Amino acid sequence: MDHNNTNKQMYLSVVMPAYNEGAHIEANLLKTSETISKFVKNYEIIAVDDGSSDNTNVGMKNAANQDSHIKFISYESNKGKGYAIVQGVKASEGEFIAFLDSDLELNPSMLKGFLKAINKTGADIAIGSKLHKDSKLDYPITRRILSVGYFIILKVLFKLNLKDTQTGIKLFKAPVIKSICENLSTTGFAFDIEILATAASKGYKIIEMPIKLVFLRDRKEKSRITIPLIIKVFKDTLQIKKKLRGKNNGES
Repeated sequence: MDHNNTNKQMYLSVVMPAYNEGAHIEANLLKTSETISKFVKNYEIIAVDDGSSDNTNVGMKNAANQDSHIKFISYESNKGKGYAIVQGVKASEGEFIAFLDSDLELNPSMLKGFLKAINKTGADIAIGSKLHKDSKLDYPITRRILSVGYFIILKVLFKLNLKDTQTGIKLFKAPVIKSICENLSTTGFAFDIEILATAASKGYKIIEMPIKLVFLRDRKEKSRITIPLIIKVFKDTLQIKKKLRGKNNGES
């Protein structure tokens, strides 16, 4: 596939959800576009403002006005990261669709390797993994513990042969993720596991990629990962397990 032929179908769509990222979103979107343009010419960035209470949507609009590759979606009430990404996927026109966290702790340049790996291996999905042996992390110890804890839960509940489902950079063949997004029940942080567990149950090939992660937030800043959120993610994960088990039993 010729990445540079702009007369063909859109090659890559990058969905970037954001919630109260007004201080950085304009610069981060422009930086993402500049980075991606170095290895793909035919691309779009779909920024999604998940009902932010700050000026996130203004930053997105400013970025879109400066760069025609950038588009944005905004709605008034906060509905969760999963909901935001689904809206971005629905609006995407690319042959491949990526998810990328808008804080840019994960550099968009990694998508070049993800595209190469999918094209080389024939995989349907490539996901970043903090627990990959070649990953390089500058990351608080509490977040590392959470990653390992969730990995254990996934092994027990879903028997998934994946080490990490929660890292905020993923790449999908468009028909794969569009079909999965049509029937998602989770809108919060656990949506990643619903997507990947559904993909695995359908027989799609998933590969894990090493990442370089730089923790950019002030370490003293109040973490977005709270005890109530962890409990909710766990409850959502159990519901996903129940949903998939019901589907499998219905098909057997």
